Amino acid sequence: MHEDPLAHERGHLAGSRAALRAMREDAEALDIRDVTANWVNAAVLQSQIDERIKSLADLSHTPLFFGRLDYLHAPGADQAEGAEGERFYIGRRHVHDGDGDPMVIDWRAPVSQPFYRASKKAPMDIALRRRFGYTGGDLTAYEDEHLSDQEEAEQASKLLQQEIERPRVGPMRDIVATIQPEQDEIVRSGLGGSVCVQGGPGTGKTAVGLHRVAYLLYAHRERLARTGTLVIGPNKSFLHYIEQVLPALGELEVKQATVDDLVSHVEVRGTDDAAAAVVKGDARMAEVLRKAVRSHVTMPTEPLVVVRGSRRWRVPAHELEEIAGELLARDIRYGAARDALPQRIAHAVLVRMEQAGEAPDDRVQDAVARNPAVKAAVKAVWPLVDPAKLVLRLLSDADFLAVHADGILSEDEQKVVLWAKPARGVKSAKWSAADAVLIDEASDLVSRTHSLGHVVLDEAQDLSPMQYRAVGRRCTTGSATVLGDLAQGTTPWATRSWAEALAHLGKGDAVVEELTAGFRVPRDVIAYASRLLPDIAPGLAAVDSVRESPGSLAVRHVEDVSALDAACLEACADSLRHEGSIGLIAADARVPALADALTAAGISYLSPGQETTADARLTLVPASLAKGLEYDYVVLDEPAAVVDGEPDERTGLRRLYVALTRAVSGLIVVHAAELPAQLS
Repeated sequence: MHEDPLAHERGHLAGSRAALRAMREDAEALDIRDVTANWVNAAVLQSQIDERIKSLADLSHTPLFFGRLDYLHAPGADQAEGAEGERFYIGRRHVHDGDGDPMVIDWRAPVSQPFYRASKKAPMDIALRRRFGYTGGDLTAYEDEHLSDQEEAEQASKLLQQEIERPRVGPMRDIVATIQPEQDEIVRSGLGGSVCVQGGPGTGKTAVGLHRVAYLLYAHRERLARTGTLVIGPNKSFLHYIEQVLPALGELEVKQATVDDLVSHVEVRGTDDAAAAVVKGDARMAEVLRKAVRSHVTMPTEPLVVVRGSRRWRVPAHELEEIAGELLARDIRYGAARDALPQRIAHAVLVRMEQAGEAPDDRVQDAVARNPAVKAAVKAVWPLVDPAKLVLRLLSDADFLAVHADGILSEDEQKVVLWAKPARGVKSAKWSAADAVLIDEASDLVSRTHSLGHVVLDEAQDLSPMQYRAVGRRCTTGSATVLGDLAQGTTPWATRSWAEALAHLGKGDAVVEELTAGFRVPRDVIAYASRLLPDIAPGLAAVDSVRESPGSLAVRHVEDVSALDAACLEACADSLRHEGSIGLIAADARVPALADALTAAGISYLSPGQETTADARLTLVPASLAKGLEYDYVVLDEPAAVVDGEPDERTGLRRLYVALTRAVSGLIVVHAAELPAQLS
């Protein structure tokens, strides 16, 4: 009698969970008292063990493995684990039994790759690919594809489709079980090169970027442990939304930040109007700052006299000027040049000592470099520069700005960036976010910014050229994964082309990949939103959604504007009848009125970034914060108000495009005013 296949697989799941528990217990039982030389080494080792224990946590609601591969023959030499006909279970992390034999293979391992890429046309030596279905953490179904059987018709996976369409409650989850072949190619691309992913709503670009980090940490663990990795998102709500993806894949050390976090040299308390922000974010400001920093160098007019014992050594002014000129010509960091200057002057003194018959060594040169006369000369020729004070002067002093912006910024542009009321000092100034980026640029001109091994930049289309430069400084010796959608750019300085953006980032040789297959947003919804594309992103391909969801789009017109709030609440009530999360998205100016209406109706709601629960599934979302978020069902309040809330129609239509594409199961548009012409 043959064993029930599902029972067999459940047995393997139980055995794998037991093996994982044993691995964790082994880590917890490690005794390091006699293996470390001192308390510092002990603390470091204990921290590493603690992280290992965390990574071995068995998440009961998360499947330990989601697929199986049966090979026809032994995998190649680089996949030495396999023997002929060997079977591999594919999961989020590696699990082995007491003898060290693998029970679950990490999805990032080379032997796992066919799970994502094999097909009947290219079976990659796979006889059978099995997918598993789960309810909670319990294995409830399986589905087989016989890739070696060419007579069997290739069919779409129902389990794969169910996993893609599973209702979303809480923060973003990983897509490790549903990665598609074109996504897998990006995920597994090498560490040495940078990648830019252009992807419309629902194409999975954010998930691809996060899984690429997880893959790179697997393939280049030691290198990235030394150099570090960073995920940069547009705001705190977005980072909170994605923060559980990497830990679910066993990666606990990846830091997350916004661009504002990176450049937090000063407290941001002010705001710029759009015109000022555009000029401050222009890449030409980098040259203005460079000229302003270098202007502090003052060529000497007097000779330098160094007294050592009974001897006096004289370096003429023209030679000091030549030394300073050489350092300027090298165009190195201002601070590095300042550090080199006393040694250069000391070398000139040592040449004179040698000419006089002395035999000075390196210790003498160091002593001369520390001589008070040399220190005074360095202070006069190459004074210290405080980046914040420099930017403060540029924005406060019209004459100082005019000198260094001459031929770079027009007179009108200079007037736009100047503060109406100059601040008295750095601490009292009402710095804007764009000002902080300028200070970061000036700081890098003075001393080099630390570079990481890999940086992921999400929602990149909204960055200014100067913000791209700030991010680029964090990966000058590393690589980057840039994620975005040109059609969703909603800032006045939004990216016009990826080639231009990547040049500002310092990654002009990055490969640009485009994802056009949609897996999250229903076809009717994305087709409706795509009516805006000819106006907001001419030439950009519309997303082709694979999800057929009849009835996923509804447009409700309210005759009387006074009934708009009630109509929105009714739409929310209809959406709450379904399983999953609900987002009520509205123009920022409309949010207070809707909040009052929800409260009066006794409907509890969350703010963006707060985690949904079984009792609180509705989030009230200002349109300005909707980017990057998604909900099972979306109610969109008054599209015309979303458009009118922006400084110009094109930006407003882009904001509307973002709002329309946050739904992964259903969208209800409620309006009293006329819809934009493109949607009529």
